[in-house]
Amino acid sequence: MSSPLGESTSASGGSVYDPTDAVGRLLFNVLAMVAEFESDLIRLRTREGMKVAKAKGRLRGKQPKLNRRQEAHLVSLVHSGEYSTLEVAELFGIGRSTVYRAIERQRAEARAGLIEATSKR
Repeated sequence: MSSPLGESTSASGGSVYDPTDAVGRLLFNVLAMVAEFESDLIRLRTREGMKVAKAKGRLRGKQPKLNRRQEAHLVSLVHSGEYSTLEVAELFGIGRSTVYRAIERQRAEARAGLIEATSKR
């Protein structure tokens, strides 16, 4: 059997409550509250676990693919003109966007160094 909203009852006697009547709204709200409560508990346990891990020095996040020396070498290869960004990315086993970010980081550091050097005069 189907109701006007498209729900059906199973032939085995199970029933689906109509969300427009009082019992249907009550069941829906109770289930929604249980789901929200469970989500809050998961969030709370995750935060507590992260605090404990941070206190123990284990919370580090994703580690960079390249160290500072590798990043400097990568930028020098791109600036030499011998290799394209795609070739350098394949050589180091990283994505092109990582190459562009490394180049931009070096530019930002160079700008910061220039600003720092001129402010000391």
